[in-house]
Amino acid sequence: MKNSDRRIENSPNAPRRPEASPECYAVVVTTINAPTRAVIEIARDASRLSARFVLVGDERSPADFSQPGATYLDLKAQLATGFELARIQPAGHYARKNIGYLAAIREGATVIIETDDDNIPLPEFWRERRLQMRGRVFTDPPWVNVYKCFSQGHIWPRGLPLDRVRDPAPNQDAPIEERACPIQQGLANDNPDVDAIYRLLMPLPVKFDAGDPVLLAGASWCPFNSQNTTWWRQAFPLLYLPFYCSFRMTDIWRSFVAQRICAANSWTIGFHGATVMQDRNEHDLMRDFEEEVPGYLHNTRIRSALDALQLSPGADAMSENMRLCYRALIDMGVISGEEAPLLDAWLNDLAAMG
Repeated sequence: MKNSDRRIENSPNAPRRPEASPECYAVVVTTINAPTRAVIEIARDASRLSARFVLVGDERSPADFSQPGATYLDLKAQLATGFELARIQPAGHYARKNIGYLAAIREGATVIIETDDDNIPLPEFWRERRLQMRGRVFTDPPWVNVYKCFSQGHIWPRGLPLDRVRDPAPNQDAPIEERACPIQQGLANDNPDVDAIYRLLMPLPVKFDAGDPVLLAGASWCPFNSQNTTWWRQAFPLLYLPFYCSFRMTDIWRSFVAQRICAANSWTIGFHGATVMQDRNEHDLMRDFEEEVPGYLHNTRIRSALDALQLSPGADAMSENMRLCYRALIDMGVISGEEAPLLDAWLNDLAAMG
């Protein structure tokens, strides 16, 4: 797609596209590759949800990248959006996906579905999303290994503290209720989102069982990722991915901030069965392990630090809550202080769009 064909206005204050009813969907993906099977299929099928498809490139993306059916934002196009964050964010980082979120929001999205360029949608991926989710509700265990609700095997999600991976499976007698879930994590078959220790020691591929969705509320947390996650508008500020931390922790630590703020708002987070299968891009597992070490060492401490914060409920408190959470992570030394102006820019760009 040529730069002149891109439909992203140049000012953050540009009028938004009128919202469709009942929801206006956008799918957001970042890529440094030539169009993958996943990207081609998403571009082909996004019309099934009347979804806009936003692809975010980076400095390693092919110079001649083109994908019909997608709005592609290379580095030049990201800068041309006029977003404050686009002017100051570093290149060469997965968190440039933030510009895709902002672009989708400005274009009128009320629901953002994020995934990656190696996650191939299953037919279920294209079902209409519902804010209301019916499933088993967990409120008490501090950490819930959601994967054990969808598998009989020994498996855990990336970001679960290592001293919790052998915890018993969650109580399958938990009550079934219907709740609004403004953040919903879908699983991935074949190469699910597990950590490097699992990949080095345990068998793959894995296919998850069908089962009731899992709803986490109150004091129960589970790490969630950026690979197959649906966000409703009230949770959009929480989409922010931090730059100045480990690549393998950016979406996991985002999920911790999101869960803490969701708890302050009495929001429930939903997890459901696989709607994508991952044909994983090439990874150096030992490098992944190295980048996951900060999580192995600090994830429990991070939760404790976030739990100790005094947060206020409501949309008006969202920006301050995010600053308090990221300040806590900066004060712990797990995220650099250079993150603060980037978070401010993100919040300013959202405020400029109302």
